[in-house]
Amino acid sequence: MADGAPLIGGKYFWQHTMHSKWFGFALVLAGAITRPALAQVPDAALQVYGVNVVKTPPFKKQFIGYGIYMGQGMVLTAAHVVGHWPFFTHPRVLVAGQDLPAKVVKQRFAKVDLALLSIDESRLPISLRLRRNQLCKTSPPIGTEVVDVLPQATSRAHIISPTSISSSLQGRFDSLIDTPKLSGTGIFDPERQCLLGIVSEKAEKYDYQMQNGHAVWAPDGFAGYFVSVAKITKFLPKDLQF
Repeated sequence: MADGAPLIGGKYFWQHTMHSKWFGFALVLAGAITRPALAQVPDAALQVYGVNVVKTPPFKKQFIGYGIYMGQGMVLTAAHVVGHWPFFTHPRVLVAGQDLPAKVVKQRFAKVDLALLSIDESRLPISLRLRRNQLCKTSPPIGTEVVDVLPQATSRAHIISPTSISSSLQGRFDSLIDTPKLSGTGIFDPERQCLLGIVSEKAEKYDYQMQNGHAVWAPDGFAGYFVSVAKITKFLPKDLQF
């Protein structure tokens, strides 16, 4: 018994206080442990759509890139990941533990940089065959946080304005994120769980800085360009619905 400790409800105040402090600490600790895990669940769930796209150029080592499984045996990636000569490079798709030959359904380099591949859907697990990757209906505003999806991992980025890059590139690179990502990976809206675009290239960013009393453009790292969902929708064959 502590000398001079006032009684509360038949128990000593210091005991009640220490119990409350430990209980509060336990709640804070539990929150610190569970919140990151809960936050990671939506992002990790998108990894099921991430695939590897493999090509083997003649007399060269194979190249492993990335793509996104759309459903119905269809894979979307950047055209340059597949390359100009798929007849010679024999593209394959690594998905759900399967190594499957791929056929190029459609490919376009100029202004779009997209390729649509088909694989044998019957060789995929039923859990993946039942899935359909949804395209977003609208593009998010500047500042929106998005998720970049690979088969092995995910990462976050933010939508930025095309005014962050050279004016000569703004017409072409009209959908940007603040960090470059790997070609062929998918940019997803984490809230709507839908596909916003396919990563294509990177472009140097610029920012205003003061030099000798004048505002000048200065290099500020690189932005990542992704082919927007609007361009993807126009690219896809009309008989495919995602």
